[in-house]
Amino acid sequence: MNIKPLGDRVVIKMLESEDSTKSGIVLPSSAKEKPQMAEVLAVGPGGMVDGKEVTMEVKVGEKIIYSKYAGTEVKLDGNEYIIVRQSDILAVVK
Repeated sequence: MNIKPLGDRVVIKMLESEDSTKSGIVLPSSAKEKPQMAEVLAVGPGGMVDGKEVTMEVKVGEKIIYSKYAGTEVKLDGNEYIIVRQSDILAVVK
């Protein structure tokens, strides 16, 4: 991947959603909900953003939960990525 985010931006890749429910019912692709969990692939440098000092709190490789309609979807080399601001990341999953 050759995406280097700027400022307080983070490049993430969505994790695959479940194909079936806990009881074993198989879900068709039209019934699946867009997952809000992703893996961090690249992190911007932070610094001065919109007149405020921003320190980056997420690291490459962490799993995160982000706002449902946040970010910009980008296709590169046949893969889909999302670029979000750090403020759109709600939590880090440990």
